[in-house]
Amino acid sequence: KLRNNTLLLVCSDNGCELGAGQAGPLKGYKTHLFEGGIRSPLVVWGPGLIAEDAVGTRNKTSVFSAIDLTPSLLKLAKAEAPAGTIYDGEDVLDTLLGRSTAGRQAEIYFRRPPDRKNFYGYSQLPDLAMRKGAWKLLCDYDGSRTQLYNLESDPGEQNNLAAEKPDLVSTLTANLLAWNQSMPQDK
Repeated sequence: KLRNNTLLLVCSDNGCELGAGQAGPLKGYKTHLFEGGIRSPLVVWGPGLIAEDAVGTRNKTSVFSAIDLTPSLLKLAKAEAPAGTIYDGEDVLDTLLGRSTAGRQAEIYFRRPPDRKNFYGYSQLPDLAMRKGAWKLLCDYDGSRTQLYNLESDPGEQNNLAAEKPDLVSTLTANLLAWNQSMPQDK
């Protein structure tokens, strides 16, 4: 009875430690804002809940964040959030259940741990990053040293397109800096 009414999510921590794993073609390690440091796998199991045509498949296109799990699982459980609670996450339940490959619509923002400017052989690591659709922007706290990648065509972040797309860089940088200013500062 529980087998057909249970959803198991097996989530991993983001990134791998240097020497303790590898991220394939992805650049970076744990604490880096490159894809090798922020991506994490997710396995979803739920025989009575997963779409039949999705069973045993791998979704390589959907992008969402762990913050999206809470509103999605609340919907699955038909549970209400506590009064006055506002979640940063989005409902991605149809994606978790294999009914869709749609990802999160809003941007995903990242901030590097403050004590890791130079880490695992990388020096002067970017301080901030954001993902909006296929685009990923990285920069420092003051908006300098921008890097822009199209992760659909360049998941290994090898071809910095910032100089070729100044308008996009300007817009994304402004959004990223505004987000960072709205967050509590690291101590």
